Amino acid sequence: MPFDARTAPADATGNDRGRGDARPVGLWLLAVAAMVWAMVALGGATRLSGSGLSIMEWAPIMGAVPPLSDAEWQRLYDLYRTIPQYALVNQGFGIEGFKRIFWLEWAHRFWGRAIGLVYAGGLLWFWLRGRVPPGLKPRLLLLLALGGLQGAVGWFMVASGFEADRTAVSPWRLVMHLGLALALYAALLWTALELLARREAPGPGDFPAWRSVRRQVKAAAWLLAAAMLAGGFSAGIRAGLDYNTFPLMDGRLVPEGYWRLEPAWLNLAENVAAVQFNHRLLATLAALAAFGAAFAAWRRLPDGPARRACLGLGAAVALQYALGVATLLMVVPPALGTLHQANAVLVLTAALLALRRLPVAAPAGRDPARPPASVASLRRGAA
Repeated sequence: MPFDARTAPADATGNDRGRGDARPVGLWLLAVAAMVWAMVALGGATRLSGSGLSIMEWAPIMGAVPPLSDAEWQRLYDLYRTIPQYALVNQGFGIEGFKRIFWLEWAHRFWGRAIGLVYAGGLLWFWLRGRVPPGLKPRLLLLLALGGLQGAVGWFMVASGFEADRTAVSPWRLVMHLGLALALYAALLWTALELLARREAPGPGDFPAWRSVRRQVKAAAWLLAAAMLAGGFSAGIRAGLDYNTFPLMDGRLVPEGYWRLEPAWLNLAENVAAVQFNHRLLATLAALAAFGAAFAAWRRLPDGPARRACLGLGAAVALQYALGVATLLMVVPPALGTLHQANAVLVLTAALLALRRLPVAAPAGRDPARPPASVASLRRGAA
């Protein structure tokens, strides 16, 4: 994986410089990843309730304080009444209606600030005490920078909803924001798993079967990522409000009007028929790949963490597919839509855990059962 650790070897005395420090750092990263998971769910609820455009100011510091006076509430409400969403969707709902959508968006932004504080504070604490495992500092700094970028991308997305004739954000910017959130979560979780979860080590004769299963899981993971991004486009244009039948779309496998927009690439993000079909297709392919990997693990691997992780991936994908179909057939009720988005992170978690548990391809001339020195160093630190 791109974030596989490259840690420093033991020092001249033969001692691990990161010994004993890996587990606390791994648990801290898991906690931050759990907060990001909650953030993804909260973002889904914010979008489905139409709350995302209620705060029209970008105030990273002072925005943490909610309105404390009637005058401040009125000022923010007057700002909101200048955008198309108010005129076309919420006109006349009054300041009490505004407060209902305001609080969800405020909570979403507040939680993002909390994630930043927990991550930056934890990083500073471990860094000053010399407890960051060797070789991990550049990656942790990169994740800090990407977290800050995510906040800026979030505002870039929200600002698109203030444009003329828009009542929602740009689907392209929504997918950018969602994709970066999932990437941050994956990087945090993968780094934590490197510090906490051991790979299984099959014997040399068993390695081809394990490698084959890992390739299947990896293919399923990439298809799942593609399906999640396609889901972002579907959410961005509310494609789930149409074609509420399954498996056919208005009685057709491929809906009529798939290529109706010009230029053709616009259909990927702005054509309801094409966007929903793409999400269905990628989700189905990803589910078949995940079920195939789980079946291969059940047949070819011995009982243990790796086999159970692959079976868990199959179960998580089955649940997600069922939630997706139910959400579509019920015309996207907010609670079910939010659960569907939150469960996507469970699927991503299961895929990463399965990949972590399965051994990687061994370099030529090395026993596949023997881990690299850098990974062994992390394992000893996690002990």
